[in-house]
Amino acid sequence: MLQEILNDVGIAVFAASGAMLGVRKGFDLWGIVTVGALTGVGGGILRDVLLGITPPSSVQNWPPILVATVASLVVFFFHPTFTQLRRSVLILDAIGMGLFATSGAAIAVDQHVSAFAAAIVGLLTAIGGGILRDALANEIPLLLRPSDLYAVPALIGATVVGVGGTESSVPIWVWLVVGAVLATGLRLASLVFGWRLPTAPGDTWRHAED
Repeated sequence: MLQEILNDVGIAVFAASGAMLGVRKGFDLWGIVTVGALTGVGGGILRDVLLGITPPSSVQNWPPILVATVASLVVFFFHPTFTQLRRSVLILDAIGMGLFATSGAAIAVDQHVSAFAAAIVGLLTAIGGGILRDALANEIPLLLRPSDLYAVPALIGATVVGVGGTESSVPIWVWLVVGAVLATGLRLASLVFGWRLPTAPGDTWRHAED
């Protein structure tokens, strides 16, 4: 039950982040709802394809699309209440990333995959919708931006669920909560404190050209 709730919350939050990006880009109602809905269910569709769940639950059942659509419509009608859309997108995306990473890994555990496979599936579930959102809005995906951490927190949260769910007798919902809080917290901390992975030395290409 908790797994399903977290999955629905993740869909709503990711859809809201996609819809707010659509608002910031000046899309019309159809564009905002489309970006929001695809952002909300994109990661789940990728997860189900990887796990051999066909057709994907977001296509087979109407609740995921409904949740994503309603969240997008809420943003469309009430977005003026958000004073800083850019910050709201990043915060919602961080929450959605944490929820999707852990719920995706938990669903993978339910399919009796290895801890490694569960971690990878959780990671791809978390980043799939965001990549689709940014691609539709002609933005550099958050996954590839060097300014802060994104994939690393998602992988850590998914790994917590994957390892805990397959290697311990502790109930899976405990690992879901711990992983989601950890992944979201690390992502938000990276935004606040400017944590980032190292990039290639600045003179690499200059030496290569000499």
